[in-house]
Amino acid sequence: MEKHEGLSITWLGHATVLYQSPRGKSVLVDAWLDHNPATPDSDKDLGAVDLMLITHGHFDHFDDCLTIARRYGPDIVCNFEIGEYLGLRNIEKVNGINKGGSVELHGIRVTMLHAVHTSSIREGDSFFPGGEACGFLIQFEDGTRVYHTGDTAVFGDMKLFGEIYKPDVAVLPIGDLFTMAPPEAALAAKMIGAKTVVPIHHSTFPALKGTPAALKEALKGSGIEVAELKPGGRTVLRERAAAR
Repeated sequence: MEKHEGLSITWLGHATVLYQSPRGKSVLVDAWLDHNPATPDSDKDLGAVDLMLITHGHFDHFDDCLTIARRYGPDIVCNFEIGEYLGLRNIEKVNGINKGGSVELHGIRVTMLHAVHTSSIREGDSFFPGGEACGFLIQFEDGTRVYHTGDTAVFGDMKLFGEIYKPDVAVLPIGDLFTMAPPEAALAAKMIGAKTVVPIHHSTFPALKGTPAALKEALKGSGIEVAELKPGGRTVLRERAAAR
């Protein structure tokens, strides 16, 4: 299989992130594209999705999951309750797991981790139980590890996850109001111990006041790199895992 330049991380706006693995697999986390005001129109047609991960059921993470599932037919990893919801809507290739559990698909190992947040699914005027919100530890084919925290507050077990999984990258929400703000995200980054942080879940709406600049200031002197992206922008980790 063709070897690529490394792990590519594209922020599609708000909390939607597309990973292109070192072996060319597309991994989409939290599909909100069609009505996401931050997603550039040129990035809404993904071409292909091999694997889709769902952290929780809130609209700004979930509203396009059924559309993406039907359009591209990816394997899906989510919590058990969301898996049941998708199954009742005739979505196939669903892996409903729970916190601490792992699955390996397309040579990529996905472990579901805890997050401090809520979850529900909106359908018209109705809301359905969405299980518990989660994050994911994603280990790519070359061993590169990303801790995609999902929507969360800071919590002490992030240090434990850092010790167990030793992620190269942490993808953290920083917007405040519904998630961590930059000061808490900086503490989370230090506990996780990743060398690179990608801030997400900010700037979409005026109420999300946390900024990458504030995160950089809070991390000054820590040695942790903040990969600040614009919607549609990407960063590439070139064989980062090989340097361990």
